[in-house]
Amino acid sequence: MKRPVVFLDRDGTINEEVGYLNHLSRFRLLPRAAEGIRLLKEAGFAVVVITNQSGIARGFFPKTLVEEVHALMQELLAREGATLDGIYYCPHHPDEGCYCRKPRPGLVERAAQELGLDLCRAYVVGDRFTDLQLAKNINAKGVLVLTGYGRGEHLYYLPRLGLKPDLVAEDLFEAAQKIISHENLNR
Repeated sequence: MKRPVVFLDRDGTINEEVGYLNHLSRFRLLPRAAEGIRLLKEAGFAVVVITNQSGIARGFFPKTLVEEVHALMQELLAREGATLDGIYYCPHHPDEGCYCRKPRPGLVERAAQELGLDLCRAYVVGDRFTDLQLAKNINAKGVLVLTGYGRGEHLYYLPRLGLKPDLVAEDLFEAAQKIISHENLNR
């Protein structure tokens, strides 16, 4: 049986937004992020990170740094009892037009196939318009967190694009609570 899934953006959603995360020492989990992931897992969701990492293609940092950051992220989450089902990232430059770069669905489709995910019961949580556009592209519920770029996107940019999140939350923990409540209401 396929599992419901919450796809999470990384920067600005799980960890502090610092622009290009070009050194391991700059990685910091956001408060309550691990608790939010743990809540989702306890509620039966698969939790998968989907992130664009064009800094690789731009030559700002090597692919190995992204892998080190992901290993550190998993270690820090595990210390707080939270685990991820998968991490998928696009290393390409935006101009390459690749199918795996958010908001295109390539990484989501790959994760769904590899992990047995139910995209009919999917949510995308992030702080940018690309996360909400990805949700729209895969017919998922889009959840905007107000961490990272989220607050500014919500006030200024999303209205210009005509993108409306299905849910808005202060942070990943509140997003998890709202997703679980939304699922319980719709059962």
